[in-house]
Amino acid sequence: MISTGEKTVWYQSQFEMIEKSLNGEASGNLHTLRKVAMDRFNELGFPTTRDEEWRFTNISPLTKISFESPLASRQDGMTWEDIERFAFGTENNLVFINGRFASGLSKSEGIPQGVIAGSLATALKLNPELVHRHLGRSAKFEDNAFVALNTAFIQDGAFISIPDEQSVNDPIYLLFITTAPGPTFVSPRNLILTGRKSRLSIVERYASLAEHQTLTNAVTEIVAGEGAQIEHDKLQDESLSAFHVASLFVTQQRSSTFTSNSVTLGGAIVRNNVSAVLDGEGCECTLNGLSVATGTQLIDNHTLIDHARPHCASHELYKAILDGKAKGVFNGKIFVRKDAQKTDAKQTNKTLLLADDATIDTKPQLEIFADDVKCTHGATVGQLDDEQVFYLRSRGIGEMMARDILTFAFAGDIVERVHVEGLKHQLESLVHRKLDEGRNH
Repeated sequence: MISTGEKTVWYQSQFEMIEKSLNGEASGNLHTLRKVAMDRFNELGFPTTRDEEWRFTNISPLTKISFESPLASRQDGMTWEDIERFAFGTENNLVFINGRFASGLSKSEGIPQGVIAGSLATALKLNPELVHRHLGRSAKFEDNAFVALNTAFIQDGAFISIPDEQSVNDPIYLLFITTAPGPTFVSPRNLILTGRKSRLSIVERYASLAEHQTLTNAVTEIVAGEGAQIEHDKLQDESLSAFHVASLFVTQQRSSTFTSNSVTLGGAIVRNNVSAVLDGEGCECTLNGLSVATGTQLIDNHTLIDHARPHCASHELYKAILDGKAKGVFNGKIFVRKDAQKTDAKQTNKTLLLADDATIDTKPQLEIFADDVKCTHGATVGQLDDEQVFYLRSRGIGEMMARDILTFAFAGDIVERVHVEGLKHQLESLVHRKLDEGRNH
């Protein structure tokens, strides 16, 4: 067994290889940030079940593997036809292979003039001041080993900048594909900046073209300008051999609206972290999530909504469907600061267990330091309602079909909240397929 200390040495050696490959191309600011983050990762090491934030999620299988960081993107002559099955019709496709921008596979016909949408590595060269003003500002790594590791390995990812009062009508689709032939880790870093009264819809999707063990450690930072409206949809359907850790950091300014719809279907061990700071009056934040796990999958969702200013509202609904010996974790915290009066916050977690061996650890939390607020939270765990099954069977529907209808209705509550029609239709198909896989094993 490899100790945590030995494993940090391994990643240190990978970091040094990346540093040498840059040939001095990294800017001084970025180089300093990366080095500080690597030092912090070495101090922290990987979390264990002794850490409160990880006590229900054992990542020791991940730490035993010596993942290598690809020095260059392996596109291997890939064409759009190779990845077309992951598309859903938008004109704005930014494709990343093993964490690197693939310009030849990307399309941007629907990007309006004045909007920047492309590679973070390119933005670091062409707009260094804008990038460094925001990169790492909300994604703090002092107490988060995975964010520190991602920051240490920043090389590429998506960069989107929307000017004031600009709308992007078609969704911008960020497609991250791993193709590596062996144990590989990739560290996509995404930075999304939206101006005052701008509008944007983003879709992040993570997929695999191979069944090899991979580690995706992604960080996305979003800054919502005053009055901005943002929908962020995330779909994770990597192979069942993959490990996936993703951290989303959102900072909202006055009167902005942010909606997140997260659907997790793949991966052996998955951890989704979502942190939103409502840093201006009149903000509205909505977090929706759906996890469907079968076999021995483990899917962990951690959320934090920080009400930092008064007169803000948040709505949160996370659902999980667990079959076989799958395990789910939900830890959601609503934090209301002392001066955040007139806060209206609602949080709900619902879990459907389809097998006796499936388990869920759920922990909804409220921390309130203001006195004029309306805050609620709750969690339910159960199985399919036998009376509902009986009702459908009494209408001539077979038992298996009746259970499928009720199960998908439970999931469909989240899927229907996605406003991107092409993605919604694809999600319906993928969730049905996932439920079929669980039933057939």
